[in-house]
Amino acid sequence: MKSRDPLAVSRRSASIIHAMFIFYAIACIVPILLVFAISFSDETTVIANGYKLIPEKFSLTAYEFLFKDMDQIIHSYGISIIVTVIGTITSVALTALYAYPLSRRDLPYRGWFAFFIFFTMLFNGGLVPWYLVYVNVLDLKNSILALIMPLLLSPFFVLVMRTFFANSIPVSILESARIDGAGELRTFTRIVLPLSLPVMATVALFSTLNYWNDWYLSMIFISDNRTISLQYLMYRTLLDIQYLTSNSNVSSQISSQGGLLNLPNKTLQMAMAVVGIGPIVLAYPFFQRYFIKGLTVGAVKG
Repeated sequence: MKSRDPLAVSRRSASIIHAMFIFYAIACIVPILLVFAISFSDETTVIANGYKLIPEKFSLTAYEFLFKDMDQIIHSYGISIIVTVIGTITSVALTALYAYPLSRRDLPYRGWFAFFIFFTMLFNGGLVPWYLVYVNVLDLKNSILALIMPLLLSPFFVLVMRTFFANSIPVSILESARIDGAGELRTFTRIVLPLSLPVMATVALFSTLNYWNDWYLSMIFISDNRTISLQYLMYRTLLDIQYLTSNSNVSSQISSQGGLLNLPNKTLQMAMAVVGIGPIVLAYPFFQRYFIKGLTVGAVKG
């Protein structure tokens, strides 16, 4: 029997893996390019000939319609950025402050605190009590806090971070810090947090996505246009367009009054995706360094 060259087998396997990842990367990039191409296409051409990577007829109608109310878009952009930044920082801090004590076996009533956070993953009070608490009890209607507080603490993120603290932070380091006279707060800020950057970055990335993509809280709690988020503004604009295009009576009235004859629909959806994706695309490279390691927390016990 002929012996197989391990190096040749290794190279062949590496080539297959590289080819698979290149194909996967192309499959991820092409839809994004398609979204950009459609957003700069003519609505009538898209409906007639379908989606194309290269626009058959270049048009800025979707963006012109979207930016008719530029002041509102800029204001909603600012609201979304403020909510995302403040919400992410506060969420990561609260999650770490809750998860770290749960990872300590010497915490009194540790099981009760763990059960309390786990119970909220399975059951909730329902939409009406949830709404009444934020509106009638906390009086947060039409405030930025109403867009931040409901997403502050995720039970899943608490459990993920607790697992990381328990499996990746050596107990001997904590004991050494205690012997040297460090208190719990000093140990947490000077030792635990610097060693926990992977899981902190992972939770921060998912929290950023949750806050930036959220439109539901604006729909529930906000009735003032000056406090709505960008995503809800886009969602509301899309609903208005769909209503106008699907209602023949309204469309005829608009046409008779000299309004837009061909309102963008498909191209407007893609233009909204392009406008809304901007800051979140820049956030991922910042967290990428720690993202993969953070996702595998708890997979192997150290």
